[in-house]
Amino acid sequence: MSGLALSRHLFPADFLRPTVEFILRTQTPDGEIPWFKHGHSDPWDHTEAAMALSIAGEYNAAAQAYLWLADKQLDDGSWWRAYRNGQPDNPDRRESNYVAYIATGVWHHYLITQDYEFLERLFPTVAKAMDFVLGLQSEWGEIDWAVDGNGQPKGDALVTGCSSIYKSLECAAHIATELAAPREHWLLAREALGGALRYRPERFDRTWATKSRYAMDWFYPILTGVVTGSSAIERINARWHEFVEPGLGCRCEIQEPWVTVAETCELTMALVAAGDRDRALEVYAWLDQWRDTDGAWWTGYQLVDDVLWPDEKPTWTAGAIILAADALTGHTPAATLFTQVIEPSREDLTTAQAV
Repeated sequence: MSGLALSRHLFPADFLRPTVEFILRTQTPDGEIPWFKHGHSDPWDHTEAAMALSIAGEYNAAAQAYLWLADKQLDDGSWWRAYRNGQPDNPDRRESNYVAYIATGVWHHYLITQDYEFLERLFPTVAKAMDFVLGLQSEWGEIDWAVDGNGQPKGDALVTGCSSIYKSLECAAHIATELAAPREHWLLAREALGGALRYRPERFDRTWATKSRYAMDWFYPILTGVVTGSSAIERINARWHEFVEPGLGCRCEIQEPWVTVAETCELTMALVAAGDRDRALEVYAWLDQWRDTDGAWWTGYQLVDDVLWPDEKPTWTAGAIILAADALTGHTPAATLFTQVIEPSREDLTTAQAV
């Protein structure tokens, strides 16, 4: 194995410091983290980059990123899909997994900092976000992927998006328990969502061609705890040769000869979650070739044309690099957030209510 080799408890802080500085340079004074300087942001990728700042010990910058989200939250608990300079950018829809992801970020920050005041301050934002998301859940358990500009549901669900929400509901329930602010219906909604993802495939991709060509549909159910144990390894092995390009990374989708750094990082964490640490280390070691001299990381590589493509180095790719490094080394108390499922039980929430 060549490239960046990681070991438990040996986080490559010096190697990744330029990556952290790249995120910090890109973050605006009010806390927004756009994809790149003068670019747009979106709530999901903004949160991914903020989590990297927490891992790096940049607690104030990370907290400011979450406070920026709180300030931009709409009355119904949602956010537009994109922002530019703090203003909505092409406000045509609001995506449910984007909205839910703040719960994952806030809980991640708390696991690292144990900042109870921060958790209390952000809980109303998290609660409003989750209420918006669960308003889009059907009787079968799946959650609509988005609403349009007028707030009307789009009428279909995504495996990747719902898997992300599944993890966010886990984190939201942890937050509620920690604050003795019971939200048992969040846990019930998560159980229903998990049931839909595992047993009701017909509830997804109903109005468009299947998204199974995308790698995220393959590994996100593992990354977020929907599929665990031997089933996770079976799922990984079943499509490994479709998506993984040895020595390069993970394809974004089957049809395109394009490996992407962020998807490879997420696959790394999914492999750790599935108990396959050896392959996780191998896959992650391939990635240092896609790092630029400024500490940022290219989005991906086009195999046929032999070019870096697109000509972009997003903050969320940098964030994924740092999250995967934490998962592999156990550097922070949040290192296992995407590799283990520790969900509060109904008894925990009942105890919180009694308190």
